[in-house]
Amino acid sequence: MFAALPRNWAIFVGRHFLSGSPFGTAVRQSGIDFMSSKRQEPKYKVNRRLGVNLWGRPKSPLNRREYGPGQHGQRRKKPSDFGTQLAAKQKLKGYYANIGERQFRRLYEEAVRRRGDTGDHLIELLERRLDAVVYRMKLVPTPFAARQLVNHGHVRVNGRRVTIPSYSVRDGDEIELGTKAKTMVLVLEAARSGERDVPDYVEIDHDRMKGRFIRAPKPTDVPYPVSMEPNLVIEYYSR
Repeated sequence: MFAALPRNWAIFVGRHFLSGSPFGTAVRQSGIDFMSSKRQEPKYKVNRRLGVNLWGRPKSPLNRREYGPGQHGQRRKKPSDFGTQLAAKQKLKGYYANIGERQFRRLYEEAVRRRGDTGDHLIELLERRLDAVVYRMKLVPTPFAARQLVNHGHVRVNGRRVTIPSYSVRDGDEIELGTKAKTMVLVLEAARSGERDVPDYVEIDHDRMKGRFIRAPKPTDVPYPVSMEPNLVIEYYSR
């Protein structure tokens, strides 16, 4: 069955997986999970490399092996100032579904242009991303799943379908899932999960799968499972 997949097979399979087509049913029955993200397994290597359970998930291998991956993972090294700043940047990038360097740098440059604390502005810009808001509303279990849900057109902002995960949500914007997404097992399980709480800067009605972005959060409002250090990120880019 998989021999005839097109060259862009990952997109092809992902769309059919989400759409509930016969092909998607066959993929689900095969045990392949395309909804979580293209980084289904490797994403947890980020945890071990940085030495933190970045998303606070119980299935993270860091809960069993508190050292880095690879042959030399157990060697302890004292990081330099640059290494500490780089690790802080990688943590923040990785938490938001491993944002690309170019896009992350653009967010930093936008934060610098604004008046006030650059670190606070950087966190605000990250939390206004549509995929981050979907994740905060507990409509999906991971930031990677949130990105795919938006990419596949299952999220509406103020009644309009948006397919750009980096779309910046404004105060008062209403976010709602499409009809198909409201019945997805992954979405229903995430809504019932007690793994995370919904922060007070968003509100969500899980019966209607509809919510609202209330306000921009302060860094102290954001429920990160691990300590984030935006000040070190600013130092990294200011070098």
